[in-house]
Amino acid sequence: MTVSTAGPVTALPTGGPAAPARPITAASGTLRSRGTLLLLEAAVAFAAALVLPVLARGFRLNPLDRIAQVSGLAAIQLRFALVGLLFIGAVGLAMRLRRGRHFDLAARIAAAAIAGLASGFVAAGAVVALHGTPWPMFGLNGDSGRIVEWAQAVANGRPSGSPVYPPAPLYTLGHYAEWFRGGNTAYAFKDLQILGAAAFGPLVYLCWRMLLSPVRALAFGVAPAFALIDAYKPYSQTVLVLLVPVLVAMVVSLRRSGTDGWRPLLLKGAGFGALLGLLFLTYSGWFLWSAAGVLFAALLYFPWRTGRLKGAAFLGATLGAFLVVAGRYLAVMLTEGQTTKDYNFRFDNFTDPAYYLMWRTDMPGKVGDWPPPGEYGGVGFFALVTFLCLGAAIWLGSRRPMVVTIAAMFISAWVMRMYIASHMYETQTVQLYTRTNNQLLYCGLLLCALVVHLVSQRMAAARPTAGADGTSRTGFPGREGAVIGALCALLLLLGTVSSSMADRYMPAKDGTYRILPWVSHTITERDGSCPKFAPGGTCSKDGDQSWLSYIR
Repeated sequence: MTVSTAGPVTALPTGGPAAPARPITAASGTLRSRGTLLLLEAAVAFAAALVLPVLARGFRLNPLDRIAQVSGLAAIQLRFALVGLLFIGAVGLAMRLRRGRHFDLAARIAAAAIAGLASGFVAAGAVVALHGTPWPMFGLNGDSGRIVEWAQAVANGRPSGSPVYPPAPLYTLGHYAEWFRGGNTAYAFKDLQILGAAAFGPLVYLCWRMLLSPVRALAFGVAPAFALIDAYKPYSQTVLVLLVPVLVAMVVSLRRSGTDGWRPLLLKGAGFGALLGLLFLTYSGWFLWSAAGVLFAALLYFPWRTGRLKGAAFLGATLGAFLVVAGRYLAVMLTEGQTTKDYNFRFDNFTDPAYYLMWRTDMPGKVGDWPPPGEYGGVGFFALVTFLCLGAAIWLGSRRPMVVTIAAMFISAWVMRMYIASHMYETQTVQLYTRTNNQLLYCGLLLCALVVHLVSQRMAAARPTAGADGTSRTGFPGREGAVIGALCALLLLLGTVSSSMADRYMPAKDGTYRILPWVSHTITERDGSCPKFAPGGTCSKDGDQSWLSYIR
C-alpha cells in the first residue's frame, strides 16, 4: 500500500529500511539513468508550471469585479483539473498496458506535472489580479517600491539602499529588467512575481526528490509547502521550503560520509555549500532560526566512529563552497546586521507569542478574537495535532536524520522566537521574530506528513505476498492503486489550496494584502495613461494611498 513509485528506493536517505522500488525496464526506452529521469521530471514540472499562467493571459475580465475574480478562479481550477486528470489518466492507462511496464515512469511524470500545475495555479491567479496594469503588486509603495529602487541601483553599479538586504533578488531583478524590460525594474518585477510563484512547485518538488520518491515527494514535501506560497515576494518563502530538504539531505550525506569515497564526498560537500550559499544570498533569515537545530543534527549524525576525517572533510568542503558563494554577504550581515534594528511593531507583535499557526501580515483586515479561541486551554485542534505529530514522528523515526533534523529546526525556531520576543520590551525592537511563524508552520506540517510516511512504510514492509488476483492476503489493494489514489487526492487538495492562496491577492480594499494589487490598478503608467481597469478611470503617481490606514 505504499505510495512510492519509480526512482530511488523510497526514503533511503533517511537512514531507515525502505520498500524496494520497481526497476526501470528496457520498455522505458533510453530513459535509464536516474539523472536523465530527474531531468525529465524537472522539464515536465517547469513546463506544467507555465501552462495555467499562459492560458490565463487570454481571459477577458475586469479583475476589480468580484464576480469576475470568482469566474477567473473557477476557469483556472477547471483547466488545472482537466490537465491534471490527463496525467493521472495516463498513469492508469500505463498500469493496464504491457503489464504495467511504463507505470513507474508515468507516475513519476504525473507527480512532477501536478507539482508544477499547482504553483502555476497561483501564478495564474496573479496574472488575473494584475490584468490590465503593467505595475507589480503594490506598485512603487512599501517593500515593492524599495525592491524596485534598489534593483535599479545595483543594475547601474550603485549600492542598494540597504547593505543587509539579500542581494540575489535585487541583481536578478536588475539584470532581468535590462534584458527583457528595457531597464524598467518596476514592470520587470511584475513578471518575476508571476514567474517566481510559478517556479515554487517545481523547485520544492526537485529538492524533496533528493530524499523521497516522486509521489512521496509530492505528498509529504510539496503539499505542506503550499501553505506558504506567495505571489507578492515569492523568493523569501521559496527559500524556506527549499532550505529544509537541502539541510536534511546535507545531514544525511554527512552521516554517510565516513564510508564514502573521497571524490564524491568532496563533490557533494561543495555542492551543498554552493546551494546553501545561493539560498543565503536570496533570503538569509531562515538560516538564523534554523542554525541551532541543524548544528544539533550535524553533531548527532557526524560519523564519529566510521570516519571522523572524512566527516570533517565533508563539512570543510561545504563551508568552503558556502563562503566562496556567500562569504562577502555573510561578513556584511555579521557587521552591519548587528546595528540594524527593526522598530516597527505590527499586528502579530501584540498577540500571544506561542500562537504561530497563522500570520496575519501587516494588514490583517477585520479581526475578531485573535488568536481564535481553542478547545483545549485556548489551544485549537490543529495545534494539538501538530504537537502530537511531533512526538509521534520522533517515536517512529528517532533514528532517521530526516525526522530528527526537521524536529530540531522546529524547536530551534521556537526557542529563537521566544528569546527575541522576551527581549522586545527591553530593546523596543521586533527583529522580525514573527516570521518564525512560517518556519514553525512548515516544519509542523512536515512532521505530520512524516508520520503518515513512516506508518505507510511500515505497513508496506509488513504486507504479505499478493495472491493470484493481485490483492494482498490482508485484503488491501496493491501499490498501483495506492499511487493513483494518492495522485487523485493530491490533485484535488493542491487545487483547492492553490485557489485559496490565489484568492488572497485578488484586488479589493478590505484591509488585507488584497489591497496590494488594487493599488497597482490606480497608478499612472509611464506614458501618462491610467491602467485599463482603474477605478472610475482615475489614477495618480503613487496610486491609492488608503492602505496607510490599514497598517497595524
